Amino acid sequence: MSLTGRTAPLPVDLHVGRRVAERRVSLGHTQSDLGKALGITFQQVQKYERGTNRISASKLWMTASFLGVGVEYFFSGLGQGLGLAEPDGPSFDYGEQPVTRQSVEIARLSPRLNADQQKLVLALIRQMKTDEAAA
Repeated sequence: MSLTGRTAPLPVDLHVGRRVAERRVSLGHTQSDLGKALGITFQQVQKYERGTNRISASKLWMTASFLGVGVEYFFSGLGQGLGLAEPDGPSFDYGEQPVTRQSVEIARLSPRLNADQQKLVLALIRQMKTDEAAA
């Protein structure tokens, strides 16, 4: 525990928050849109998505309804890092990186590219990452 009495967000809170952000962005909703649907401010949505504040069961249920998914969607992929059994279904491992509108859009649009275009985009991203590491 820190001197302020607060601890770092738990992995489950970070994961659920990332999944909320991922789904929200993929549907084109803003944090304000989700906040209005939940009866909270966009700042509270930010805290949920960052894992700073935990999402209550009722708000998670309302979030799932608004985003058109089952509650289990938010936990998909969680077991990978915690040694738990994993439900079926794809998920992305973002590591410690925050989900951004751009990263979700890249993931959403890339299957629409042909194989050669996908290879070019992947090579570009890898090169950019290599250039960043060398700098």
